[in-house]
Amino acid sequence: MSIRVEMAGLLTTVQDSGRFGFQKYGVLASGAMDAVALRLANLLAGNQEGAAALEITLIGPKLVFEKAAVVALAGGNLSPAVDGVSLPLWRPVFIPAGKTLTFGRAVSGCRLYLAVAGGIHVPEVMGSRSTYLRAGIGGFRGRALQAGDVLVTGASAAWPEMSSDEVVVLPWGASHELRPAYQDNPVLRVVQGPEYHRFDEETRRKLWTERFRVTPQSDRMGYRLEGVPLALADPLDMVSSAVGAGTIQVPPEGKPIVLLADRQTAGGYPRIAHVISVDLPLIAQVKPGGQIRFEEVSLEEAQDLYVMRENCIAQFRQGLALQAR
Repeated sequence: MSIRVEMAGLLTTVQDSGRFGFQKYGVLASGAMDAVALRLANLLAGNQEGAAALEITLIGPKLVFEKAAVVALAGGNLSPAVDGVSLPLWRPVFIPAGKTLTFGRAVSGCRLYLAVAGGIHVPEVMGSRSTYLRAGIGGFRGRALQAGDVLVTGASAAWPEMSSDEVVVLPWGASHELRPAYQDNPVLRVVQGPEYHRFDEETRRKLWTERFRVTPQSDRMGYRLEGVPLALADPLDMVSSAVGAGTIQVPPEGKPIVLLADRQTAGGYPRIAHVISVDLPLIAQVKPGGQIRFEEVSLEEAQDLYVMRENCIAQFRQGLALQAR
């Protein structure tokens, strides 16, 4: 099967669950910004949850399905439609051959994931199909999609042959309880970072009481925030230290940066806090100009929330397996 790109959109890349095992060599993890949306879209499409899919940012592409396919869309609502008919998110959908998928206004969120039954077939680079744009590796020729590109998709044993000239929305999907609770201006739960107590008392108070605005300079590497400046109690010379998805670094000018999918492997700025894994999808869907606030939780609470989410996804996976029998 294949999908032809008629219009590229703002930024559409191939992403999977990430490139792991090479950070000690300086190779970034990359992968989907909203990993939960990617996982659920793939499960609904009948794929392994970490399979390669399209990450569509703010302004979507125009895609022509040269062969029929089952797809699932999850994440932010970018008004997907086939030949002018709106498509639902969080449900599997059959699209006949010759139909065109388009996108419109960003109703909510800013990143939508399109999983296609059988996955998107691009070469693996270090065990992953994810695109890392700055290095030009992975994905489709190491870059964002362009008009004229043709994506090859695999065959899927999860679906019987379907023959219809019309779009068919299948009668099951991911419940509201399973989906991330996206908001335009979310409260993000964080744990204290290694250098939290090196910041002055006023800064530590402001971290929990003030809102921070996501600037237009934000990207897949990190979200740059504006608001009240955050300051150290005393000058601090640091050697580069490990960072991860969700690490909040504070450069000398006091404007925090939340590191995300294309984060570096180590950083030299003090780490005031760390967004918990369960809330990473929430920040991944905040548009530039959106505001966020931080709320402290303990490491134990963060671990409990993670286990709860993974149990819910495991139950969903089992339910889909039973549905397929």
